Parts: sequence; C-alpha cells; structure tokens
Amino acid sequence: MAAADEVRDGVSLTNLDQPLFDGAEASKRDLVDYLDAVHEQLVGHLRDRPLSVVRVLRGQAPFMQKNVPRYTPEWVSTVSVWAETSRREVSYALCNDRRTLLWFGNQRAVEYHPTLVRAGEQSRPTHLVLDLDPPEGGRFPLVVQAAELVRRALADVRLTGVVKTSGAKGLHIFVPVDPATPMEDVAAATRALAARAERFDPALATTAFIRDDRGGRVFLDPTRVGGATVVAAYSPRVRPGVPVSFPVDWPDLGAVTPADFTLRTVPALLDGTDPWAERMPGPQRLDADLVAEGHTIPIPRVQAMHEGRRRARARRDAAG
Repeated sequence: MAAADEVRDGVSLTNLDQPLFDGAEASKRDLVDYLDAVHEQLVGHLRDRPLSVVRVLRGQAPFMQKNVPRYTPEWVSTVSVWAETSRREVSYALCNDRRTLLWFGNQRAVEYHPTLVRAGEQSRPTHLVLDLDPPEGGRFPLVVQAAELVRRALADVRLTGVVKTSGAKGLHIFVPVDPATPMEDVAAATRALAARAERFDPALATTAFIRDDRGGRVFLDPTRVGGATVVAAYSPRVRPGVPVSFPVDWPDLGAVTPADFTLRTVPALLDGTDPWAERMPGPQRLDADLVAEGHTIPIPRVQAMHEGRRRARARRDAAG
C-alpha cells in the first residue's frame, strides 16, 4: 500500500502528484483539492442517493462503478438496491459527508452520478429531468435553442425548471416534482414534454432514441427517470480540461460554454454559494393532461429495441 501523502478528515490520500488522466492537465491532487473545496455543495446534492462513480485508474480506460468494492471502509454508508437487469443486489455508496467524498477522490473517482430517488424511496422520483445532447459535431448554441423549446413546453403546463451544463456538450433541465407522484407518471410526463418540445421545431430537436434517426438534430432524452442516474451539479467530468457540470441562469445560457466551468474555475465562481440549490423551485404537481399524453407515448428504450429487431429482420430478408 502506498504511503499517505497527507491525511484529511481521517482519509489517507496517496499518489497525489500523479497525472489524473490524459488530457486532464491536472493531477490527482487537483481533483482532491477541488472536491474538498466544493464538498458542502456537492455532498448536498449526493446525500442519501445511491451513487455511481466514474473512476480513472492509471493505465486503464475510465469505468463506471456502482457496486462498492470489498475494501470500502465501514464508515462509508451504503444501501442495497435490487438491479432488475442484472438480477442481483447492488450495494451502492451514499456520499453523505466530506470524509466519504475525499475517500472517493483518493479512489480516483472523477464523476458522481446519483439516482433521481433517495435511498428507501425507490418508487418516488424527486425530479423530472430532460437531458439534451447535441448531434455529432454540433455546437453548444444548438443545445441552448433546444433548451428554450423545453422551457416553452414547461411554461405551457405551468412548470418551472432549472438548467445546468452536463459538463460534456449538453444541458440538463431539472423540474422538482410532488413527492406523491408515482414514477410511471413522472416518466410519462417526461416523454410528453420532450414530444411537445420537439413539435415546436422538429428541424432542431428530436426524440428519436436510435442515433441514426436523429439527422443532425439535438436529442431530447426523456429516459432519465427514477433509478436512472444523472451527473450531479458540481461533478467533474472525464473530459479534456476536466469540465464541471454547473448551473446557469436561463438568460445567461447564450453567453456561456461548457468549457467555462472547470475544476480550476468553479470554486471561485461558487465562493461558498450553491446556485443549484438556490435556484431550484419547490416540488410541483404535474399537469394531468400532460401525464395522460405521456402514457400514450411508447417507452423509448423498448420502442428502440423492437425497431432494431424489425430492421435486423428486414436486412436479413433483403440479403436472403
């Protein structure tokens, strides 16, 4: 075991001067220092939510870790969640304090992806989320234009959302929902909002889940629901320069780029504040007609699976 370079909050920090990853232009120390500087804000948005992290170990490709490793300290809080796809219990960490966050930093965990539900409340999403992704080679202003379509769709049903950069090339729009709202209704409302935004400008935005069908348009992804994860506000990303997912006021979207918010710039921008929490409205009730419309829209992943099989059959038939 490597000797500790230093100890913070009882956590031994090692190999701090190693490069973080290719293109980061930052060291492991820079990551740990950043996480420590924003720990109050970041932990506030991770607390009590099953957490997946993206780790970057030396000489390996980045990987997402859901199940906590066997060597996880006993003081790291965990929760067991049944994973339907893998048919097993997954033991997720709950990053509820500075000490746990520093431990993750020492494990070279760069990205922090909490679920949209809290531990023990797996059927009650706290937020409705639309994830906006630009087309390949698409510029950020296209995503900003698409976000305004979503904002218009929200306003039409008297909902208020807040927006943040994804830390990559896109945007995340969050709408807090009434905690009594069933997950199926939140999922339906998300699909309906994406469809309504698409109808405002189908040349700009699309809900096509199959990438080849998007035709150079911004993808309005309505699949981030409930047990799904979304990168947290203030989380770094494994991207050149280590950008950070960061909240932006709606009027300022056209004046920023995702690269403005990085591991190096964000602590000073925050200066002890938490704009994501400050801008977040209270829980909102979903419009009944919106929910009803959403229940008529097929679940994208299921629809894409069936369509993929249909196309495969058609190719086989054409070849035979």
